[in-house]
Amino acid sequence: MFLWINLKPEANSKEVMKAMTKLQKYVDEVSDPKLRDENDEIWAGVGFGPNFYKQVGGKTRQNYTYAHRKGNLGDMPSSGGDVFVHAKSNEISKLFELCQVILRNLPAGSVDKSEDVYSFVYKNGRDLSGFIDGTENAADDESRQEIAVEKETGGSYVITQKWIHDLKYIDTEKDKNLESFVGRSRADSIEISRKSITSHVARMTSGNNYQAKKPFQIVRQSMPFGTVSNEAGLFFIGYAASPENHDYMLDRMVGAGGDGHCDDIMRLSKNVKGTYWYFPGAAELKKFA
Repeated sequence: MFLWINLKPEANSKEVMKAMTKLQKYVDEVSDPKLRDENDEIWAGVGFGPNFYKQVGGKTRQNYTYAHRKGNLGDMPSSGGDVFVHAKSNEISKLFELCQVILRNLPAGSVDKSEDVYSFVYKNGRDLSGFIDGTENAADDESRQEIAVEKETGGSYVITQKWIHDLKYIDTEKDKNLESFVGRSRADSIEISRKSITSHVARMTSGNNYQAKKPFQIVRQSMPFGTVSNEAGLFFIGYAASPENHDYMLDRMVGAGGDGHCDDIMRLSKNVKGTYWYFPGAAELKKFA
């Protein structure tokens, strides 16, 4: 579940923050710790937009303002937001219930708008485009913490974006062309040795050389969402020890900061929403209680 909350200007931000420090209590209310097992347990974390975090007296070591970006293949809008909850469970109903509990416990009349998105695993971990997602993610916990967690605070800078796929185009386009856009084979996600500078793999690394250096990394947690009858795509979410990691990749996608080349992945999908959040470490969050 991805719960994106925008508060009203008159909302009592400190009371909202106090409510969100009780996230684990809400989890335990939905999934009793005395009874739950690995099949119905819930993992949840909470992040905050920069304006909201300043209002409650929160301080971060780095600026994490999300800039609107525009390239030849489309925009990356800056959507803003105040509170974001990322929760995981094998039972969607538990996540739905958790969303209800969270919104019910926020101060009355404080929410301007909220959006809760529920994701799913597609074809054993593929994106709706048919490509394997997260191929380059660090596999072990130690490496993930090194990439995603700020050592001094225990916090993490998180990007969230909603991408709506053009499934009709994806379904009718030849595999060879789609693979050239991504820079990987569709069947087994093997990197293409000779690929375009505009391929997604080339944009996310230092260039189109085979296994090119990666100046920055993130820990992806992205998943497909949506319906066949309406719209569907990828809810992109990634954790990093610095917003600089995200900035580099987003700038590369729209051709900012140098070569002017845009990411061909934007031919397949449209970015409709995006922002950054700061997820404080457990000790940081506890201080606001």
